[in-house]
Amino acid sequence: MSLLLRRNSSQLRLLLQRLAVTSTETSTPAITRCYSSDSGNNVTDSTIATTTTAAAADKQVQSKRKSMPSVADADIKKSVFISQSHDIFTNLALEDWLYKNFDFSHHHVLLLWANDPCVVIGRHQNPFTESNVSKLMERGITLARRNSGGGAVFHDRGNLNCTFFTPRERYDRKYNLNIVTRALFREWAIKTEINERDDIVIKNKKISGTAAKLGRPNAYHHCTILASANKLHLGEALVKEPANYISRATASVPSPIRNLVDVNRNVNVAQLLSAVGYEYLRTAATMLEDGGSTQTMKQRGFQLINPTEKWFPGIEELRVNYSSWNWVIGKTPNFTVEKELELKGDESGMKLKLTVQVEGGLMNNISVQLPQSEQPIAVVTPLQGQAYNEHNLNGIIDALKMVSTSNVQQAMNSSI
Repeated sequence: MSLLLRRNSSQLRLLLQRLAVTSTETSTPAITRCYSSDSGNNVTDSTIATTTTAAAADKQVQSKRKSMPSVADADIKKSVFISQSHDIFTNLALEDWLYKNFDFSHHHVLLLWANDPCVVIGRHQNPFTESNVSKLMERGITLARRNSGGGAVFHDRGNLNCTFFTPRERYDRKYNLNIVTRALFREWAIKTEINERDDIVIKNKKISGTAAKLGRPNAYHHCTILASANKLHLGEALVKEPANYISRATASVPSPIRNLVDVNRNVNVAQLLSAVGYEYLRTAATMLEDGGSTQTMKQRGFQLINPTEKWFPGIEELRVNYSSWNWVIGKTPNFTVEKELELKGDESGMKLKLTVQVEGGLMNNISVQLPQSEQPIAVVTPLQGQAYNEHNLNGIIDALKMVSTSNVQQAMNSSI
């Protein structure tokens, strides 16, 4: 490791300047793979939602690879970039900066990174159907939205993230996943399998979920590897508010998980990072051929990355966008929340249904429906037009519960 960590920061900055190119993207890239996670009877983590569109895109990529002229493996160098940040927004910005600005035609990159506790949702997800956002904030767990599709995943320092960068025509997630499985076997003799969803599993329990983003000219495939994540926090973080959410957003798929440390107690994130990085460097650029130390020494090696404006001009603007309310919550597809509640009465209570319509993350229509009535009655409240969250929802419910059945009609047309 000490030999391969041979570039100082100034040398790396020069390398980045030589290889960086201005983004030439003119359209939104196709998103074909995703993280996915949920919580239920089993504590769960990332899994993949396989779709017909994704499969078709993969075949298209394979076809393009065969038809397009490519750079010979011997002319491709590899680097392992290790982010020195544990901030999810910074690491998402770094990933996006490399995707948009780097020239990977002769230089493939594996970015390794880990985050402080956070829940990361897919670009097209509803965070409120994947977790309890208000409780996340109370517990100091960050909520973030990434730029690839799919479902939600919990990150902490016991979860290693890997992002494989190549030109689009070189995109090959099976190759990347095999790098991980070979590293686990070489380092700890841990036998794993890659299932039909492109999860890495041990006896049908997942240790890694996968996602990808295909654009022009670049593509990336990223996956998680559970080493020693806090499964209690993971499960608690992915429990949503008990309500009926009506949404067309991408839903997560539950799957049982396993930490690598449960298989081999000697596993730790630092050693996992080293093992995956070395396996990547010792393997040919496009073929799963082990070149050993000879192949490793031909590469650019491990490089510590400081994701700052000085190293990556424009990264701070990307981080501001990723951490903004407009991106994390405002990008949520429109949805409706329904919840039944019972009002107090003189002899017996009255059940009614509260409906909240949310557009762009804001509550724009709040109403209740009385028993045996199809006509919704608008609720007048200062929360109209405010951001939706579980705290505000429960505030409306608590106020309505204080209204008696005898004056419910009047209450529906007065301020709460």
